[in-house]
Amino acid sequence: MARAGLTPERLTRAGAELADEVGFDQVTVTELARRFDVKVASLYSHLKNSHDLKTRIALLALEELADRGAAALAGRAGRDALAALGDVYRDYAREHPGRYAAAQLRLDPATAAASAGGRHSQMTRAILRGYDLAEPDQTHAVRLLGSVFHGYVSLELAGGFSHSAPDSQESWTRVLDALDALLRNWPAP
Repeated sequence: MARAGLTPERLTRAGAELADEVGFDQVTVTELARRFDVKVASLYSHLKNSHDLKTRIALLALEELADRGAAALAGRAGRDALAALGDVYRDYAREHPGRYAAAQLRLDPATAAASAGGRHSQMTRAILRGYDLAEPDQTHAVRLLGSVFHGYVSLELAGGFSHSAPDSQESWTRVLDALDALLRNWPAP
C-alpha cells in the first residue's frame, strides 16, 4: 500500500529540492526516502528507480524554464528578447542549480519529444525571427545561443569567473552585446 500523501508529483518536487541542495548527481531514491522518513521500498510504488526520479526532475526543470522563458519573452524582440532569454537561464541556474543541471539530462527520444524541450528551441527561433535568419543558419544560431548561454552559466556556477575582474555581470552584458551584433551581421555561407 502506498504511504498516504506520497505521489509521483510530490516526490519529483522533493527530488528537485534535494537536487538544488546537494547536486543533481547525488539524487537517489534512497536519499529521497530518508527525506520522507520512509523505507526505500515504499517509494517504488511511485517511482521505478533513481533514473526515473532524475528524468522526472529533468522534465520538471525543462517545464519551469520554458514557462519562465515564455513569460520573459512576451512583447520583446531583438537584443531585448535575447537578453531576456539568456537571463532566464542564468537566473534559474543561480536559484536552482540542481534543477538546472537536471535540465541538461539526456532524455530518450520519445521522452524528449514529449517534454518542454521543444519549447526552448521554439523560443530561441522566435528570437531569431527578429534577426531575419533563414535555414540552415537559423539552426546554427540556435546551437550557438544554447552553447553560449549554457556554457557561460555552467562556468559561472563552477566559480570560473569569481577570481578576476571585471565582474561577471559586466562580462555577461558584453557577451549579449556581442551575440546581438553577430546575429545582426550573420556571416554569409
